[in-house]
Amino acid sequence: MVIKKQPFLFLKIIKSAIIFSKNGVLKLFIGLNLFVMKKIEAIIRLSRFDKIRDALALIGINFFTLQDVKGFGLQKGEKMVYRGSVYDADYIARLQIDILTTDDMVDAVVDAIISSGKTGEVGDGKIIVYDVQEVVRIRTGEKGSEAV
Repeated sequence: MVIKKQPFLFLKIIKSAIIFSKNGVLKLFIGLNLFVMKKIEAIIRLSRFDKIRDALALIGINFFTLQDVKGFGLQKGEKMVYRGSVYDADYIARLQIDILTTDDMVDAVVDAIISSGKTGEVGDGKIIVYDVQEVVRIRTGEKGSEAV
């Protein structure tokens, strides 16, 4: 039997799935859930949040978790102005965006964050991609990609 490379061709083989991804890499997933879930964690500048949110909306990402975070980095803190006086802050204020998505959307999400969040200066942030074992929607009990 000859199998042609087609994006997201699904073959069931005794509770298994073989998936050809867009780049032609063969992936084997055991179990009932055919999609691999990913968590994308991005630490971004506060000033770039609106552009990043709009870029994510354009590719269909309309839900994510947002947190105010503080950290230390290569910038060695920021100078803040309050009522005309300059204060040195030991930390750098940033936003953290957490996005749950399927494996096939990871590259699009990362590209959207980079293209809209990049200033070219030190302190633009970081993007981390994690594997997610399982996602369950509490209200309905849905699992996997249906829960996102």
